[in-house]
Amino acid sequence: VISYFLSNTIIKTIQRFRYLKRVGLNRSEYKHIQIQLDDAHSELRNLNRYYTKVRSISTFKQLLELHRLAKRIVNIVNKNPKKFYQVEQFFYAHLHSASELTEKYVLLSSQPIKDTDVHLALQETRETLEDLNNIMQEDLHSVLATDIEELKMELDFAQLSTAQKQTSATMRGESK
Repeated sequence: VISYFLSNTIIKTIQRFRYLKRVGLNRSEYKHIQIQLDDAHSELRNLNRYYTKVRSISTFKQLLELHRLAKRIVNIVNKNPKKFYQVEQFFYAHLHSASELTEKYVLLSSQPIKDTDVHLALQETRETLEDLNNIMQEDLHSVLATDIEELKMELDFAQLSTAQKQTSATMRGESK
């Protein structure tokens, strides 16, 4: 039993070390990123809870789009932890702000008091959530920017390679 646990611990340590080396992070960085991802998952759960509590369809769509964008970013960083540094602001500010604003919006919209101050606050919150949605789209674009660049390089290489093969094939055809 002792040898099983000892060998299991050693194997897991080696696997973790190799994974961190492949990703290019040290243990403390990886642990920090995992903590931020756990916090992001809890914020996503909070956003998800508010769908059914919203009364207007447009706000529901807005919250749905906000949740989808946030979930995409979190999943991308979960798969490639090094991309965390490209969207730090998302984890530290944008996601938390979206969750807090949504919570306050749902609270105010469910109240029976509907005076002009409440309507103005609700309208301002919807506009701010729309701005956050745009900011999160920019965050998603920035996290995907390196992948887009790599794809462009691969496409350029593939086009160059096929062009070279076509020219060499036409040259061989002309010499025969």
